[in-house]
Amino acid sequence: MSVIPRPLAELPWFMLALVFGLTGFGLVVLYSAAGGHFSPWAGSQGVKFIVFVGMALALSRVPEEQYRRAAYPVYALVLLALFGVELLGGISGGSRRWLDLVVIRLQPSELMKLAIVLALAQFYDRLPSGELRGWNALWPPAILIGLPFMLVMAQPDLGTATMIAAGGVTLVFLAGVPLRLFAAAAAILAAALPAAFALMHDYQRKRVLIFLDPESDPLGAGYHITQSKIAIGSGGIFGKGFMQGTQSHLDYLPEGHTDFVFATMAEEWGLAGGIVIIGGFLLLIRWAMRVSARAPTRFGRLAAAGLATTIFFYVAINLMMVMGLAPVVGIPLPLISFGGTAMMTVLMSLGILMSIDRAGRRLRD
Repeated sequence: MSVIPRPLAELPWFMLALVFGLTGFGLVVLYSAAGGHFSPWAGSQGVKFIVFVGMALALSRVPEEQYRRAAYPVYALVLLALFGVELLGGISGGSRRWLDLVVIRLQPSELMKLAIVLALAQFYDRLPSGELRGWNALWPPAILIGLPFMLVMAQPDLGTATMIAAGGVTLVFLAGVPLRLFAAAAAILAAALPAAFALMHDYQRKRVLIFLDPESDPLGAGYHITQSKIAIGSGGIFGKGFMQGTQSHLDYLPEGHTDFVFATMAEEWGLAGGIVIIGGFLLLIRWAMRVSARAPTRFGRLAAAGLATTIFFYVAINLMMVMGLAPVVGIPLPLISFGGTAMMTVLMSLGILMSIDRAGRRLRD
């Protein structure tokens, strides 16, 4: 008989060590970005992390079956909240993204990143295998993805809308929908791109054009990307040293504690620090994909894979953005960037993944 209580023994300690390590590194970067002070970023971020880790551990105790049953109701509630944002949400920074619930300010679009994964996993879990190769396997998910995508785009929030669509489409692919259906859908989307570009807000169109040619406006719309590249490049192999960065400390680098925190880190810690962060996230995503591979149910396999890709898209889009490989769309680097929304989404994802992992372990035992 083990002296360690079963709930503790079932926890994936390697994954938790990765999460604490990445967050700890992020707190060090935020401490430096604030000029050697815990206020206003590092201290607040640490408190949020403790709260959300507790939330993740609580979610890990919920049986996988409960997530399967709740998938559609949760999706419907979050979709209703997105409609509520359009009707009642307050405007901040030119966007309408939040619902003020007195106690907390809720951003439903963040929760939709999880809700769309669970809803699609539930849909394909129920879909008979014989219908997987027909249009019935594609048009309901298209509606499930399309409705929140359009509502989030209307806020406007191109980055979050892109992540919702990317996570949903990836799960459709992982469910086994034939490539010919993807090709047909891709052709339709490609034909609609000019219309989509025309419907974008002016600042969104400008971001796309600046991504294609940042030097066309280096002191205006292209300033973020230009300064980010300078900060990353100037770090070299081992960086300038802790608290020795100039781009962030002299305020040349905008949003150096949020969306462009990787550039702040790379200037002080160099390529070596970048490898540590990227390697940590790769190991975290690898663990999540292994949970998917070992899950005992189709719902568990699809949900785990979808949550893993959600974390992947967070990291990939942010890194591509700060390196000038994608337009600036306002996606933070989870666990590293200051702010609670991305951290909450990722830790909730990990909580659900731990639940699926526990179900798989108990079945194997």
